[in-house]
Amino acid sequence: MRRAVCPGSFDPITNGHLDIIERASKLYDVVHVAVLINKNKQGMFTVEERIELIRETTAHLGNIEIETHLGLLVDFCRERGIPAIIKGLRAVSDFDYELQMAQMNHGLTGVETLFVPTSPTYSFLSSSLVKEVASYGGDVSHLLPEGVNRRLVARIAERNA
Repeated sequence: MRRAVCPGSFDPITNGHLDIIERASKLYDVVHVAVLINKNKQGMFTVEERIELIRETTAHLGNIEIETHLGLLVDFCRERGIPAIIKGLRAVSDFDYELQMAQMNHGLTGVETLFVPTSPTYSFLSSSLVKEVASYGGDVSHLLPEGVNRRLVARIAERNA
């Protein structure tokens, strides 16, 4: 069985994330979506909410497993027998950082990293940028799955109340 992982914070999941996950799901029998926990960051959504949003937006795929992980991604891979990490690249600046991570991960455990170029439609897209634009009232509905956009708008309204 061919298995890979798509890691990230997914706070929240965007159409760019979804594009990479969908493409990976066509190449692998099982794609693990690993919601990585950063104890030093306070997300807009809890980890449980992120998992729920990912589950809703990937339900049509059928070969996705969603989990959380605190610690090294290579440990996540080793514990589950996952030989490949799938990373979307938006720009050359992403490559510089991701190449270092890929080389470190391979050196630690032999896990391979495969880079997938992001669709040009989403080459500028990040969760941070989406949250910032939305917090100022900008319309980001075309950048997020419908349910995610609804939840983001509601969360910003809660915080502004």
